[in-house]
Order: sequence, then structure tokens, then C-alpha cells
Amino acid sequence: MDALETHRLVIDIPGRAAGRPLDLRVSPGERWGVLGPNGAGKTTLLHTLAGLRAPRAGEVRLAGLPLARLGRRAVARRLGMVFQTSHDDFPATVLETALIGRHPFLSPWHQEGPEDLALAEAALARLDLTHLADRELSTLSGGERQRVSLATVLTQSPQTWLADEPTNHLDLHHQVAIMDLLAEQAAQGSGVMMCLHDLNLAARWCDHLLLLYPDGEACWGPAEVMLVPTVLERLYGQPLTTAMVDGAPVFVPRR
Repeated sequence: MDALETHRLVIDIPGRAAGRPLDLRVSPGERWGVLGPNGAGKTTLLHTLAGLRAPRAGEVRLAGLPLARLGRRAVARRLGMVFQTSHDDFPATVLETALIGRHPFLSPWHQEGPEDLALAEAALARLDLTHLADRELSTLSGGERQRVSLATVLTQSPQTWLADEPTNHLDLHHQVAIMDLLAEQAAQGSGVMMCLHDLNLAARWCDHLLLLYPDGEACWGPAEVMLVPTVLERLYGQPLTTAMVDGAPVFVPRR
């Protein structure tokens, strides 16, 4: 399995001074959570890791190779990106959208085969979307579209997952189901990095955390080291009350 690595990486946020260079390694089987207040650069970081934005300095490596030297098809065969917001530029059904995940593996002008269809149908079933397979994407709710985005990446079967607010628009039941899915992917050998706003989801499902501050400062490490109230209070500028529930810390804002 491939690892995603950064070497002296500085993400490019206009109008902000260069922050601390990132030297990270998202290894197969790891579940990384990216935490920080609005404007800290979480989405910019994921887009940079996916090769969608150029860094200000440093580089991203995938399977030991600089991402900038890999073609987009080669990157897409290894790395999948779940965006915070989906854009319905073309009319398509839920099943047709999920099948987009197989496009990096198809030759130009070749259609999806039975194996591709089976992967897409399995992904829809895993995301509780089978009953919506023939529905136009534009007719779905925000939460349903988010699950379709995850099903598309699951159909892609990447070795590294980048997920920007994967629980966005989802009710509590589906939030848990998505976090379980990402943990399942890690257990099967994928590396997972996800931006989250919910501290409690990060505390329960992530084994590593990266904290991003609005001034460019960053710190990272194992979750049990990073989930310290004084550290998180400084990150968010918000007092917190902490308790242990079922062996995991729970954080509640304090007035």
C-alpha cells in the first residue's frame, strides 16, 4: 500500500505569511483528523495534498514519488477526494455518478464493464443508496448527495482517502455510518485523512490529529497526545469541559 507524505510543505493561502512547514506521513491503516477553526486552511491543505492546488513551498509524495510528476490518471488510481460540497454540473443518476469512480481505470472511450458495475452497486449498498440508484442527482437532498460522493470514492477504491467534512449535511445515524466506513477502509489498509469540525467524532474515530491555526502554526501527533483540553482550547479560543464516555474523551463547550 502507498503512503502519502509531505516534505517541508507550506500551503499557499493568499494574504497569510508562510506557516510551519509540514512533514507528515499518512501511512496505510492510519486515520488522520485535521482540526482547526474556520479559515485555518483545512480545505486548502486537502486540495494541495490531492494536487489540485500548488503549494507555496515543499512537495507532496505518493508512493515515494513527487505528486507533481505523476499524471492525473496515475494520481486518481491511488488517491480519492471527497469534497465538502458537490457540484451537479451534468445530469446523471446516482448509479452513473458512482461509476465515475472507475474512470481512472478505463481506457479512453471504453465503457464500464460488469466488474465496474458490481463495484458501484456494492458501494451504493454500503452507503444505503441502492433504492436511489436511478434517481437524478439533482433531486437528492444535501445529505444524500454527500453519501453519493462517498460512494463514488468507494467505487474508485483508492489507497489513500482525503475527505473534506465527510459528515457534512448528514444526520447523526449517517455520521456514525460514514465514520465507520472510513475506519473500515483504514482497517483494510488505506490511509485516511479527513477534515472535521466535530471534536467528538475526531476523538472517537481518529488515531492521529493535525491541528491547524489561523496564523499558520501547526502541530500533529497521535490522537491521545493531541486531545488535551488546554491544546484544543487554544486552537478554538473556546473553554471546554471534558468527560470520558465509553473509553473516549467527549468535549463540551463551556460558557
